[in-house]
Amino acid sequence: MPANILLVEDEPAIQELIAANLMRAGHTVLRAADAEIAQRIVRDALPDLILLDWMLPGQSGIEFARRLRGEERTRGVPIIMLTARSEEHDKVLGLEIGADDYVTKPFSPRELMARIKAVLRRRAPQTTEDAVEAAGLRLDPSTHRVSCGEQKLNLGPTEFRLLHFLMTHAERVHSRAQLLDQVWGDHVFVEERTVDVHIRRLRSALESTQHDRLIQTVRGAGYRFSTEITVAEAE
Repeated sequence: MPANILLVEDEPAIQELIAANLMRAGHTVLRAADAEIAQRIVRDALPDLILLDWMLPGQSGIEFARRLRGEERTRGVPIIMLTARSEEHDKVLGLEIGADDYVTKPFSPRELMARIKAVLRRRAPQTTEDAVEAAGLRLDPSTHRVSCGEQKLNLGPTEFRLLHFLMTHAERVHSRAQLLDQVWGDHVFVEERTVDVHIRRLRSALESTQHDRLIQTVRGAGYRFSTEITVAEAE
């Protein structure tokens, strides 16, 4: 699935080259030439991943990355540092401040796309095209289909995104607020009870194969996707 990627790069030629390759791969690209512009973009809506140049005018990429990791809202956004610095201590510094990967210039577009795919698969698997399966339930983002064996299940677009996120983060408990941020986007302002409505719709769509039992309510905390169908914990 296409990801929303924030590219923070002050060199116009490099920015254009990277953006062109990202868009060719199907991603949506947001651009910033410095940390101040990037901060405004992040404030409006969280990207799925940030490509961040080390050397920026004004606030450096390292300082901006440290700032992102210091705030709860942006702490989990994947960051790939782009830099001409190749010394080991520079790489260590970049990783120590919380970068998920470190790509040294010059790099090939193919290498960068591979690094992005690897980081998204690890940190934001709901943004990839990889099919996921659990307890006989299969979700394929590339075809937008959910099935159990030969039986196809019909889900609305929101229920599909909700199931995709839950399946790619199985066994973890997510609050309503977290689900709103991850599935609807943190810039969309809707009531938390909206999550309950779509959970009910999702369970209804999965009921014919009994996979509705995989969507578990954790009282006082939120919802969890279990990889095993149980009766006691399902509601």
